[in-house]
Amino acid sequence: MGVLSVIAAGAAAWIFGAVWYMALSKPWMAAAGVAMGPDGKPQGNGSALPFILSAIAMIVVAGMMRHIFALSGIDTLDKGLVSGLGVGLFFISPWIMINNAYPGRPFKLTLIDGGYATFGCAIIGGVLTLFA
Repeated sequence: MGVLSVIAAGAAAWIFGAVWYMALSKPWMAAAGVAMGPDGKPQGNGSALPFILSAIAMIVVAGMMRHIFALSGIDTLDKGLVSGLGVGLFFISPWIMINNAYPGRPFKLTLIDGGYATFGCAIIGGVLTLFA
């Protein structure tokens, strides 16, 4: 059951990310400095690699969160949501801020990416505890 809960939690966070970044695509692309073509779409080869890597990353995060939750006795939905929110807000988001601050990227990028990390981890925490 553990592997299935990790996959389900990772998938839920990945799907949330798709919705999050579709809703915030224009401000994210502006803040990230993504080059746009004349058609208003991002320039590039349209590789699937970022989507594959992000799916793998969500499963890795969910796996580690499951491990931490098991060691900490986090086994209810409310504890999972709050703990996941804390992981995203206090572990991942500050790291994103550091990565964006040194190259001088706009703080808006940190808010968008940190928001995804925060709410995505809350979703992972909630889904993991549904299978506990």
